[in-house]
Amino acid sequence: MAHSLIMPYTISNNSCAGCDKCRFQCPTGAIKIDNGEYWIDPHLCNNCEGYYSEPQCVSACPSKSPIPLQVKKGRCKIDDRELTSSDLFFNGKSNPFASGIPVWEACNVLSQRTSLPWEIDETDKVRYSKQINQGRGKIAFHINSSSEAYKLATDLEAVEELDIRAACVHLIFAAYATFSEKPWEEEFVVDDKQIEKYLGLEKRKDLNKTTKLALMKSLVQQACSLLISIDLPEQGRLEPISFEKTCLWDLMGIQHHFQQDELGCKYLIGLTFRIKAGVWAKYFLNKAACKQRTAFYQYGNLPKSLLTTVMSIWQQHEGAARLMMWLMFKTKMGKQQRITIPTLMRVAYGDRKVAIACRQREERKRLLRTFESDLETLSHYGMKPIFDPVSYPAAIQPLWAKLADIPEDPDEAIEFWINDGVEGRRLTDVSPRGKWKMLMNARILCFEMSPQWDQPNLTARKKQQQTTKKSRTIKTAGGLLGEQIRLARKNLSISQRELANLMGKSQSWIRDIENGRLKVKSEDQLVLRRLLRIA
Repeated sequence: MAHSLIMPYTISNNSCAGCDKCRFQCPTGAIKIDNGEYWIDPHLCNNCEGYYSEPQCVSACPSKSPIPLQVKKGRCKIDDRELTSSDLFFNGKSNPFASGIPVWEACNVLSQRTSLPWEIDETDKVRYSKQINQGRGKIAFHINSSSEAYKLATDLEAVEELDIRAACVHLIFAAYATFSEKPWEEEFVVDDKQIEKYLGLEKRKDLNKTTKLALMKSLVQQACSLLISIDLPEQGRLEPISFEKTCLWDLMGIQHHFQQDELGCKYLIGLTFRIKAGVWAKYFLNKAACKQRTAFYQYGNLPKSLLTTVMSIWQQHEGAARLMMWLMFKTKMGKQQRITIPTLMRVAYGDRKVAIACRQREERKRLLRTFESDLETLSHYGMKPIFDPVSYPAAIQPLWAKLADIPEDPDEAIEFWINDGVEGRRLTDVSPRGKWKMLMNARILCFEMSPQWDQPNLTARKKQQQTTKKSRTIKTAGGLLGEQIRLARKNLSISQRELANLMGKSQSWIRDIENGRLKVKSEDQLVLRRLLRIA
């Protein structure tokens, strides 16, 4: 479930007395200090709903500086950011990604959430665990319930708060992990613009910038909230693998980017995340050790369309979204995978719903309709199920699959309908009695994948990784650094408008020199140095 944004507030630093009372009164910890100025994280601010009858920052502030956030309109101007890692999907279609058992099971945890059999462990912490490697090994997950401290969740509420879209961010991180030779040691950097592009959020005109940033920050923190434990016995030359409660993705830092208006209100307009893969990568994404057969290097192919598809169907067809991500890993083992219908249903809806459907007729009918609709969705997005003619005959196949056999040629279509029912059964007849029992024994031979699911060209990828990163241009203002002017102005608590009045210039002129767009004349440099006390 995504965090809701209920009328967040912002703080006018022009009127703020800096008493710091508001920060300690905030029940959600939304009020932060950046370079000596206050700002409110819109991801955390919820107008104190559920805590108090009115916002505590407003009640505590002697100057009434907190005001309702007005979403910034128009184009945002962002100062230089930290250099990010190269973009994914260099061919526009797909990208390699880490696909070992830690990544697969973590994807299942984020997508299936409460459908999985979570339990309370011996330390009273919520845990999901399962047997792997034919029962010889074990994998387990805990949840860090705090984004700022190591605090394991103790109840299922933390599981219920997970968002299936965090699985998409998790897969993005798994793709970035393949950039590095030693991903457990080296960080990668990704910003909101990249995540927005990968998830297709740039096309969401119904979401404003603040909402998008809050969503992306929440999804990144959820993907980084999983702690993983693995125990695997010795396998050939591979020594036993054992580690406990280590970060799946280590969130090394979040850089916030702001834009300030004439009232002194700081608006969050960008985010940059520094991420590092956990210890698991040393055992499951270690290219050098894999050549020596002392570790694994397991990778697959992540289609860009999978991310955008899951982001678009997760509400109406959550079961299809779960199956889509699960099948991406499953088909890596070979496309001719015979998969039973009970297995697919458990992945899509969980053991509990399937068990209830087995007992209750109405629930069974509802689940059948949902399952056949989800199979149609998979087929529409490039995962066409091929039904086993023996265990999954045409009589119990979905109507949409039968209609696919109708010829496109008009004359052939007429003959098709004339012959329909010759063998005593029509295409539009109701399903036979005992369909559910037959389905519980049915199989799908394989899923025909569209070309985008094929393995990527790793040679081309290596060339991309070897390209030199472009150096960042330093913004200058004719001998004075634009950043130098901005910092000096802020140190003196002078606004852009006030400095412009002292200079006899416009506020846009000050803004342009701070951003390095204008070259300042020598006489103006002297005035700036005197006013801002720059040596």
